[in-house]
Order: sequence, then structure tokens, then C-alpha cells
Amino acid sequence: MNLKEQLQADLIQAMKSHDETKKWVVKMVKSAIQLAEVAKGTELTQDELLALIQKEIKTRQEAKSDAEKAHREDLISQADSEIACLKTYLPAQLSPAELHDLVRAVIKECNATSAKDMGAVMKSLQPKLAGRASNADASRVVREMLAG
Repeated sequence: MNLKEQLQADLIQAMKSHDETKKWVVKMVKSAIQLAEVAKGTELTQDELLALIQKEIKTRQEAKSDAEKAHREDLISQADSEIACLKTYLPAQLSPAELHDLVRAVIKECNATSAKDMGAVMKSLQPKLAGRASNADASRVVREMLAG
């Protein structure tokens, strides 16, 4: 079952179980996918779908950060539940050790030696992450390894 089919099945299940949060999140993701496909002119690939979900998670994390600054517990808990729902559609995340190993291998593959090579490393690394780690985490690890 591909991701779009999984979203449709989850939407039906959320409607039957009256899970308003999951229903809202799934509808939002389906809408974002539809908009992206219209903009692209073709269906999104699995990697593009995963990137879209990661983007939605990042948006929720930013909203949560703003809610924390405003001391809005209701918005914080809403963002947390939406993030948890979205994460169910991502593959198993890499552990920090696995991410470090993958970054180390890509740095060696690219013959990168300094921070100037970070762009080339990230370009090679992103397809290998495939939704298993955020670009922010990967960027931080690459920066640390190239600096030290």
C-alpha cells in the first residue's frame, strides 16, 4: 500500500472512530499533496511525499515553538498530537549513531575536507536519508564532522 492509499484508509478509519485530530491532519496532508501535484503537473514520487510530510512536521514544530513563547498550552498539545500523527507516515528514523555513520560515509564518498564542501555532501546525503532523518539534523551532523 503506497502512502496515498494509506492516507485514504486512515481518513476513513478516523471518520469511523471520530478521531478529529487524525481526520484533520490526514485531510490537510491530502490537500497539500494535491496542491503539490497540481503545481508539479504529475504525481509525486514516494520521496517527494515523504519530504512533504517532513515539511508539514517542521511547520508544526515552528507553530509549537511560537505557542511555547506565548504560553499557550492548548496550542502546544495540539501541535504535539499533529506531529505524532504525521510521524506515523515516515519510515523508522535513524538513530544518532546511524546518522553519524551515514554522514561519515558520504563525506568519504565526496572527498569532503572542509565546510566549503558542505553543499556537495548535503546534495549526496539527502537522497539517502529518504525521510529517515530531518535535513536540519543531517546538516548539523555534517557541519560538526566537517568542522572537527
